[in-house]
Amino acid sequence: MVRRLVAGLAAIVLVAEAAVLVLVHIVLGRTTANQSMSIAGSDPDVMSKATYAMGAGMGAFLLLCAVLAALAALRDRPPGRFARVVLVAAAVTHGMLGVLAVGLVGWAAFATLMLILCLLVLVLTLYPASRRGDGGGPVEDVPPPPPVGELRPTSP
Repeated sequence: MVRRLVAGLAAIVLVAEAAVLVLVHIVLGRTTANQSMSIAGSDPDVMSKATYAMGAGMGAFLLLCAVLAALAALRDRPPGRFARVVLVAAAVTHGMLGVLAVGLVGWAAFATLMLILCLLVLVLTLYPASRRGDGGGPVEDVPPPPPVGELRPTSP
């Protein structure tokens, strides 16, 4: 129950974050184009289009993460190998951006990024990883092997 709630909440938060980041990049791209800003002689049109492309790329990545988290919530199954890799990449990215956000933006941005990081980590840890590698869910319990040096019963 809790893991479905966390995965669904993570999906909603990631969609909201994607929308905010795309909006911020649109504003930055328009500002760059309208003021003909240039850094070290770079073409303002190229800078503006690169800002739009970066916003679209970040938004698409976050939407992919949201879809993967929503699928985990709807199916109530652990994410597959590809989904885990994407969600781990998103978690690492949020951790790195959180560290940068403290100095550049402030503690509110840091707290927001750490909240999203916590949701991503919870999605990854609340669902057990499949040992088969196909993402199909947990494998039936197998007793652990006996410790080295311990006597094992033999059949007569």
